[in-house]
Amino acid sequence: MLGTLTKRLFGSANDRRVKGYRSRVDAINAAEPDFVRLSDAELKAKTDEFRAALAAGKTLDDILVPAFATVREAAKRTLGQRHFDVQLIGGMVLHESGIAEMRTGEGKTLVATLPVYLNALAGKGVHVVTVNDYLAERDAGWMGRVYGFLGLTTGIIVHGKTDAERKAAYAADITYGTNNEYGFDYLRDNLKYDVRAMVQRGHNFAIVDEVDSILIDEARTPLIISGPLEDRSEFYNAIDTFVPKLEPDDYEIDEKLRTATFTEAGNEKLETLLAEANLLKGESLYDVENVSVVHHLQQALRAHKLFQRDRDYIVKSGEVIIIDEFTGRMMPGRRYGEGLHQALEAKEKQPIQPENQTVASITFQNYFRMYDKLAGMTGTAATEAEEFMDIYKLDVVSIPTNVPVQRVDEDDEVYRTQDEKYAAILKLIREAHERGQPILVGTTSIEKSEQLAERLKKDGFRQRDVTAADAAIKVGETSKGGKPTFQVLNARYHEQEAKIIAQAGVPGAITIATNMAGRGTDIQLGGNAEMLIEEELGPMPEEGTDPERAAKEAAINERIAELRKKALEAGGLFVLATERHESRRIDNQLRGRSGRQGDPGRSRFFLSLQDDLMRIFGSERMDGMLQRLGLEEGEAIVHPWINRALEKAQQKVEARNFDQRKNILKYDDVMNDQRKVIFEQRRELMLDDHVRDTINEMRYDVIDMIVAKHIPEKAYPEQWDTKGLAEEVRRIFDLDLPVVDWAHEEGIADEEIRERLKKATDEAAARKVAKYTSEIWRQVEKSVLLQTLDHLWREHIASLDHLRSVIGFRGYAQRDPLNEYKTEAFELFEAMLSELRIAVTAQLARIEIQAAPPQPEQPEDIDSFAPHHLDPTTGDDEFSTAEPAYAEPAADGDVAVAEPATRTRKPPARDPNNPATWGKVSRNELCPCGSGKKYKHCHGRAV
Repeated sequence: MLGTLTKRLFGSANDRRVKGYRSRVDAINAAEPDFVRLSDAELKAKTDEFRAALAAGKTLDDILVPAFATVREAAKRTLGQRHFDVQLIGGMVLHESGIAEMRTGEGKTLVATLPVYLNALAGKGVHVVTVNDYLAERDAGWMGRVYGFLGLTTGIIVHGKTDAERKAAYAADITYGTNNEYGFDYLRDNLKYDVRAMVQRGHNFAIVDEVDSILIDEARTPLIISGPLEDRSEFYNAIDTFVPKLEPDDYEIDEKLRTATFTEAGNEKLETLLAEANLLKGESLYDVENVSVVHHLQQALRAHKLFQRDRDYIVKSGEVIIIDEFTGRMMPGRRYGEGLHQALEAKEKQPIQPENQTVASITFQNYFRMYDKLAGMTGTAATEAEEFMDIYKLDVVSIPTNVPVQRVDEDDEVYRTQDEKYAAILKLIREAHERGQPILVGTTSIEKSEQLAERLKKDGFRQRDVTAADAAIKVGETSKGGKPTFQVLNARYHEQEAKIIAQAGVPGAITIATNMAGRGTDIQLGGNAEMLIEEELGPMPEEGTDPERAAKEAAINERIAELRKKALEAGGLFVLATERHESRRIDNQLRGRSGRQGDPGRSRFFLSLQDDLMRIFGSERMDGMLQRLGLEEGEAIVHPWINRALEKAQQKVEARNFDQRKNILKYDDVMNDQRKVIFEQRRELMLDDHVRDTINEMRYDVIDMIVAKHIPEKAYPEQWDTKGLAEEVRRIFDLDLPVVDWAHEEGIADEEIRERLKKATDEAAARKVAKYTSEIWRQVEKSVLLQTLDHLWREHIASLDHLRSVIGFRGYAQRDPLNEYKTEAFELFEAMLSELRIAVTAQLARIEIQAAPPQPEQPEDIDSFAPHHLDPTTGDDEFSTAEPAYAEPAADGDVAVAEPATRTRKPPARDPNNPATWGKVSRNELCPCGSGKKYKHCHGRAV
């Protein structure tokens, strides 16, 4: 009560912060007449003027007002768009490293130009992060006109660009790209063997569009670069045959936690089945030898019982393709990890791709926290404000709309059964369509969208296909047979996404869409004139417009204006949701599609007690209560209390997910600390032309270690293990030294033995240098050191993954799993560094150069590694079918080759006309036949 009264008197903290920006907004508005009078050349010259001011000691804050005024005027001249006052406020929030929450249609893309330009003046680069390649290219091309007018350069980072193109894009003043590409470029840079080959130039300032989608929804999703292990198709297919033989009493399923476990009865049955198939080692299923088998059995059980076709994934062209639970999009190039995707392929009887070995990984949380300055913008962030502040130190500021919101958000309607719910939905769709109101129907999965589509067809509607050039404008019109039409936007129709969404505001249009998060295209009442003009007349010419085209454009704009008037009269866009999502943000994003820039609109959610969210959170008691109260079939409960109860259920899910993300981050921070050390060390080694001092120190450390091991401190000479020491010297240094004889010398101490070993190994190293020349041996030392470091780091990543998968059991012993993980991870890291010293010393002691001297080339082909996403909770993973990265290690005594054991040998030349010479080809690699197509779309189609 007191808090409410205080808010009314003084305003909320958000209101007060927004009010604090008004003085600078007024200053920018006051300066506008002066900037209007400037010529184009004078306006462009402002950029050099600002840079000179910064060089003279001024800060970015000092020049914010004139810089923002410059961008506003440039946007008016290049785009015909003037920043609203609220957009200026949004730009200031972004500049101050905050999150600007702005409703759909408020022009976030234009807002970003203000802080981007201001921060790009410092010359350190600004990264604008989008959720897909389409938006990166669209926004860079669109806003690049403003930057170019003011003398700044713009680059684009999207999938498929070469390293040279990427380096040029990062060198630009402003770089647009996707979150995945930025992260993968960082990882790829830290796999390279030459600093000059690295493409990124640092992490200065990033503005993340759809920040909630990237930093919250995908925060649990590590970016992974990996290469495949051996093919185990027969094993996965064999495991898959056991699950259908199980009874419901043989396993337990938890839909909330997405887990599946076997009961005691199930274990006994599986032991029998595995023994019959000769897959059981020992007597018990849980013997240590069967850990892998148990793991894959559980994944097969999850694949069959927790993952549904057309909801979690679809099968297309022989591939199991994941459906993003937040956007409803297909995710080609993403695979479930830990063998789950292979289990789904076995379940669906599709070709099984091999598992992968992690080469490098990082989470979005840790990647974006590397930036000196980070900001974000989205339509929905307030519900996650605590997480943004806790994890990223980002404050969420809700920016008021330029025009007051006119949308009416109606209370939810709750029905007992799904049939009753869908009957009410169909009735409302028909009513809205008949009065000419555009309708956006939101569903949570492909399966639900297609179920609704089938119901609409049975009710007399016809599904349309977007193919004809003028088709989009005719959305909502009846077909020749008199049937009203509708369109479906889900992963199956991903290619037509922008077209369908852009024209979903046509009067009477019915659009069924899966989750609307991060679609990047506004729904404009009457339709999107710009998109329709480009579709009918082609792209806008760079120089001028001929009279004929201008007349056609005017006619299209007139048609759109008439349709907009009809849509407004019908009540604007009606958002109709078929169920609630676990996250309030996703629901708010769907609602936010209506009421754009002051347009009227409506939104209503329809629920049933059989919906997933209601069912999982105990709708059985509510169902019984409603029946006792006499709720008749077809009737709905509509009351604000229901909305509040549902929001509380969603808040519980959100809190649980937040806890999961925080917990995962705590574990990942342990690896991140180690990752930073390794990547920084790699960079220093690459920059160092002479690593001989480092090599010598490592050799001396190894000597100290083996001497301390075999000649303990304060031990008597008769207690020394000189035979063991001599053997270690022979194994590591390839030297046969009279260590045993030294020990029998009168008065000799362990320090003397150390010095003799150091002298002997120094002489052996000097002989190598004399034999191959200092220049060649310098390259060999650097190459062996970097390659061995990479090889052991990959093994260390795998060890940490395995440790993390079992560390939770320490909780049963009343020990904190996180502390246990930190301790053991540190011990593993120290062991890795010790192994590095030994491995590098041993390789350099044995290596012999037989052919041409080694060239300072990159030993491993970065392109042969594949990028992945791996979600520790769901197993979501980017895929790869690349060639394994390592050559077979040589036997002892044969290590003397030009290429050390960890180095990839170059494959033989491929004959485009002879597939027999191609070897194993990655599915995403260009086809060796020379067609220019990817292998999977060419010769790989039949594989």
